Amino acid sequence: MSVFVPLPLGQRIPASPHAVSCSLPTMRAVRGYEEKDPAITSRLTSGYPRFVVHPFARQLGAHILAQTPELAGRTLWLTSSEPMARALAAGLGEAGHAQVLARDGLHGVSHPESAALFARAKTFLQNVGGFLSSREAEDHLVRLGLLAAPFPEETFPGDAAAEVRRHLRGALPGTTDADLLLASSGMSAIYAAFRAVADLQAARGRTVWLQLGWLYLDTIAILQKFTTTPADYVYIRDVFDLDALARLFAAHGARIAGVIAEVPTNPLIQTPDLPALAALCRTHGARLLVDPSIASVFDLDVLPQADVVVTSLTKYTASEGDVLAGLAAVNPAGPDAAELRRRIAAAVEPLYPRDLARLAAQIGRTGAVLARIHAGTARVAAFLETHPAIKEVCWALSPASRANYLGLARSPDATGGMITFTLRAPGALEKFYDRLRLPKGPSFGMTTTLICPFMYLAHYDLVTTPAGLAELAASKLDPDLLRLCVGTEPPAEIIAALAEALG
Repeated sequence: MSVFVPLPLGQRIPASPHAVSCSLPTMRAVRGYEEKDPAITSRLTSGYPRFVVHPFARQLGAHILAQTPELAGRTLWLTSSEPMARALAAGLGEAGHAQVLARDGLHGVSHPESAALFARAKTFLQNVGGFLSSREAEDHLVRLGLLAAPFPEETFPGDAAAEVRRHLRGALPGTTDADLLLASSGMSAIYAAFRAVADLQAARGRTVWLQLGWLYLDTIAILQKFTTTPADYVYIRDVFDLDALARLFAAHGARIAGVIAEVPTNPLIQTPDLPALAALCRTHGARLLVDPSIASVFDLDVLPQADVVVTSLTKYTASEGDVLAGLAAVNPAGPDAAELRRRIAAAVEPLYPRDLARLAAQIGRTGAVLARIHAGTARVAAFLETHPAIKEVCWALSPASRANYLGLARSPDATGGMITFTLRAPGALEKFYDRLRLPKGPSFGMTTTLICPFMYLAHYDLVTTPAGLAELAASKLDPDLLRLCVGTEPPAEIIAALAEALG
């Protein structure tokens, strides 16, 4: 019997109230999720925590509203900290009539009920990673007598922060604990690092930011929304065009604050020539932020090339898929290292202690988990590359950037688990996806194999409009691209499920 059985709509992946993924088993479910169809959303018990307000946080917020008459007719957002509440209130502006709330160790923002304000607040908290942790909400519900006890789970019994940093120092040689700034999510780490570099460089007259290649949607949003002016955001479509980058630096180098690069990129899994990019940045005084989340800091040695490594520890490190966590690692040899450490530490949203204890319980297994994922990934990629129904396959060792990737990899087989692919037959996505028995949902880097129609989940606005489709085409992105992240299950089982669905 196969290890893979179809999961019902809305089932948490894994079976924990703190799961970061949930089952979206059909394309109808994916579209309904994106279009907020009650027939779909009413059956979702959770979702990726930066996109879906956790049920514990909703329950806690509803309790506060019910106990606070002066909040009648207002929407309440619970945030990860007081500074985040103040940032949200400022982001809503004076016209939003936002009020900051502080009560019993909780912080949040209320505003008058309004669809427009709701959307702005939710998007802001999603972009920067500012929602209240599910475990913190759970603890408050237990304190209030609204839950009997926290969900039982393995946690690290000692100094969790020291345990996490001990493992990270091994992955990031030369760093000290002071260089390793833990965050409540990968996006919190990215936003804090961006903010630190942007403010430091603005004082030097540098405000231009370069986006190298197509990046994860919230990283793009940070660059588009928080650069000084729209003209200060520059998108470089081709990660391999070093000549174009060199010309850009030659013309505008004195104004370039920084570059954000994913290594490899999400979802095309392209690895730029990072040493050459780093050399350009250093020559011209720009700072380089590198995000290796697709393969993990345990697979790639990128710190020597970066000023700051920003990454999601939800991926591979919290491999059970039940912790949201991030890291900003400052290169101690970088020219602004001391100042960046200070500024990022002040800006980053800290990990809630129970999240940290759960992460510390899992991080020691990262190497073993990655070894199993690597073995499966190579076999699954080889199967897809030779299947007649598959049009294109992208993974860490694809020919276009294989050499660039191996130049950074800690070993030749350290590939991470992500594979993206497209189907040859037009319109084949729905039939294939609906037939497939693999777990289907957001996130990656888990012991559980996961697949999703990535562009539909990340960029539904683009796949459903002519202008959006044109933008995707210009960036060589197929709207029907599928993102598969191989887990630790037997590779033969993963391949059999794919072969069955491909017909």
